[in-house]
Amino acid sequence: MLDLACSLPALLETVVHPCAFSCRGGWRVHDACAVPISEIITVEETDINGKQYTSGKWQKMEKPYAFTVHRVRRARRHRWRWAQVTFWCPEEQLYHLWLQTLRELLETLTSRPKHLLVFINPLGGKGQGKRIYEKKVAPLFTLASITTEIVVTERANHAKESLYELDIDKYDGIVCVGGDGMFSEVLHGLVGRTQRDAGVDQNQPRATLVPSPLRIGIIPAGSTDCVCYSTVGTNDAETSALHIIVGDSLCMDVSAVHHNSTLLRYSVSLLGYGFYGDIIRDSEKKRWMGLARYDFSGLKTFFSHHCYEGTVSFLPAQHTVGSPRDRKPCRAGCPVCRQSRQQLEEEQQRARYGLDGTEEVEEWKVLCGQFLAINAANMSCACPRSPQGLSPAAHLGDGSSDLILIRKCSRFNFLRFLVRHTNQGDQFDFTFVEVYRVKKFQFVSKPAEDEDSSVLGRGKKRLGQLCSEHPTACCCRASSSSWNCDGEVLSSPAIEVRVHCQLVRLFARGIEESPKQESRG
Repeated sequence: MLDLACSLPALLETVVHPCAFSCRGGWRVHDACAVPISEIITVEETDINGKQYTSGKWQKMEKPYAFTVHRVRRARRHRWRWAQVTFWCPEEQLYHLWLQTLRELLETLTSRPKHLLVFINPLGGKGQGKRIYEKKVAPLFTLASITTEIVVTERANHAKESLYELDIDKYDGIVCVGGDGMFSEVLHGLVGRTQRDAGVDQNQPRATLVPSPLRIGIIPAGSTDCVCYSTVGTNDAETSALHIIVGDSLCMDVSAVHHNSTLLRYSVSLLGYGFYGDIIRDSEKKRWMGLARYDFSGLKTFFSHHCYEGTVSFLPAQHTVGSPRDRKPCRAGCPVCRQSRQQLEEEQQRARYGLDGTEEVEEWKVLCGQFLAINAANMSCACPRSPQGLSPAAHLGDGSSDLILIRKCSRFNFLRFLVRHTNQGDQFDFTFVEVYRVKKFQFVSKPAEDEDSSVLGRGKKRLGQLCSEHPTACCCRASSSSWNCDGEVLSSPAIEVRVHCQLVRLFARGIEESPKQESRG
């Protein structure tokens, strides 16, 4: 509780933490912190009738006036928490002046949403989406005077289909409550609707896609929540709700995946062929196992140790600042994303006016071989199990993807590579691993020879194609894998991928560098 007997200008930009206390003639501050106006949720008048306080100063006030500031408090591990500060004043005129000034300042924050469309997946993750929203998110939206229209999804692609049909111009943003699959649905619906309204043919790989004016908010309620973790730094519903309320904005790249001039899907996190493709394909057959199916399929795929022959062609991202191995992660206010976007726009403008080489003469790189895995990461793909992610230095909005090639190697070496994802080691520091920063790439598989028709071959198939002939060092070549596109299976191994720079915006600000934790006070 704070006395307002101080000058008004001190509050025009910041609010003092409740650990501060007053004395005659000014402030004496103990363990104080500044809160930007942009992180104040709302200001409410406070009813003090009937309340008793031990402080003699408050008891001496004949008719004290008070208001409460609801604001963001930073906690551990990038989490945000809702906090309150109550201000007291014995003078009615000064009280109203402070209240009016704060409310006028909040009115200038035009980036904050007023009306949101919310999609809730009641079955995602552990089936807690609806409860999480009602308990942790809805009360905060009400406090911030945000109105919502809620759609509880009833089937696959319900959210995507709704976004094609609804009048989305009346909303300030779209919120999805669920896991990465729920976000992917909303992404496809919003991007697809925007292209349809703009007359852009999504099936054309060379088409320039139009960014959507609406932001997407993610309330994590899934099993992994990779997108939320990689953009906020934590999978915490209250934190994500507060980012939405204060109107944060973060631009993010989207990759379009095509096959034979047909759009297959959009990707924002991971495109994986080989190891990760086999895992998702096998896990789809074991949905009855629940979330345990991913661990089971992962273990089975690891012991199968299949490699796949094919050709990877890619166009290096010459416009980007930095490299996949510079150990400079994407953070809030990222200069790499900003500078890369500027250089990409300049490069495109030169090509448009014939001042530089166009795509027809750009230099593509071609690599052939046998691969255990081919991964393309648009972001770090971090999650609680892998805090550094698949590509720790991948950037959210630099117009590129980190293409990671894991060539044929022993099972032991592949295990060493996988373990690196769980610690601080450089997972690219192996002779059988290559990584490139690209803006386009293509992959064509080479079909394996006919399956062995012998009794041994049929026995291997019955055992899930475990390599019993060479249990330790061999990498048996299989016919073809599938692509894992943000957790969904793509059946065609031959794909063409193009990264669209900063195509969508999220209600987020990126992971903050060494956030300052506050005491509870």
